[in-house]
Amino acid sequence: MQTRATPATATPLERFNAAPAAEAARTLLACLHSHAWAHRLLAHRPYPDLPALLAAADEAAYDLSPDDLTEALAAETLPALPEDTYAAAHTALNAAHAAYESRFGHVFVICLDSLSPDETLNHVLAAIRSRLNNDPDEERLVAAEELRQLARTRLTSTL
Repeated sequence: MQTRATPATATPLERFNAAPAAEAARTLLACLHSHAWAHRLLAHRPYPDLPALLAAADEAAYDLSPDDLTEALAAETLPALPEDTYAAAHTALNAAHAAYESRFGHVFVICLDSLSPDETLNHVLAAIRSRLNNDPDEERLVAAEELRQLARTRLTSTL
């Protein structure tokens, strides 16, 4: 794709569509760290609107190979807790994260975009405890879906 200068009034999506491939790839990898996912989205630029990009992102996320999923999971960090969370909650959450990582070999991922800060801790703890009962194949599917949702949220806020 040939890159053109974009006017200062260009929308974030227009800037993304016109950006050099390496710059656009960095934007995508910040949303979901899978080179295969990013490459697939880059190959289909320009996108007419955000819903078209999100649809393409979803489709690419559904097609992640096990290696692509491993790459994406390795780059994720634990969800942040509200600043005023008490110490005992951090201890409980750290123990739950350690049990999860020991069982599944990767960080726990969850999309929290629709929750208020007051609901975050309870939701994360309940989700980890519930998902610890999954078998590894089932949990990989759940984690892939959470990554897809995180990517959508990150793309939406970025673009």
